[in-house]
Amino acid sequence: MTKIALITGASRGLGTALAKALAPTHHIIAVGKTVGGLEELDDAIQAAGGQATLAPMDITVDEAMQQLCRGIFDRWGKLDLWLHTAIHAAPLAPTGHIGPKDLAKSMAVNIEATARLMRYVGPLLGATGKAVFFDDPRGGQQFFGSYGATKAAQIALARSWQAETVKTGPRVEILTPNPMPTGTRARFYPGEDRTPLASISDEAARLLPAILA
Repeated sequence: MTKIALITGASRGLGTALAKALAPTHHIIAVGKTVGGLEELDDAIQAAGGQATLAPMDITVDEAMQQLCRGIFDRWGKLDLWLHTAIHAAPLAPTGHIGPKDLAKSMAVNIEATARLMRYVGPLLGATGKAVFFDDPRGGQQFFGSYGATKAAQIALARSWQAETVKTGPRVEILTPNPMPTGTRARFYPGEDRTPLASISDEAARLLPAILA
């Protein structure tokens, strides 16, 4: 029976690389807002002999996420994997100058949407499925107030879910990728020498055994 992997944030960066890495063994449900990125991912997966279902959606829209999860249930009845790589990287700013709109969007994407997806995706994963989250510990770093606080809150949600589901499932894994030349990092460190950074595809390959364990 075909294994099914849902990847939220699949249209770029680590989400794209993980989708490609999983495609030989899983049907990929790729969720993202960048349609062009999703189409390029689909082309790459098909060229390698895999299959994907594209879901160009905004994870902050409750109705869209309900529709997505209902569609997954109607077509496959379950999920084997959920990889949550979607994130909002607000501009760096002194804490006293964080813009209300930036903070609100950070909370909507990084915290509220994550909690909502846990409610909707959890039943699809059931007792044997696995959810994977990706930490980026920047809480308390200067100028990272909006991103650092909301990313830390996202991971706190994941850790609570992890503790609560030890006996019942789904399994919950929290991994910490090495620094990579992603678009998110470029927003934080414009002009950075990217030579020492791990390639995104290499990092996806490194993380894959833990994801599939």
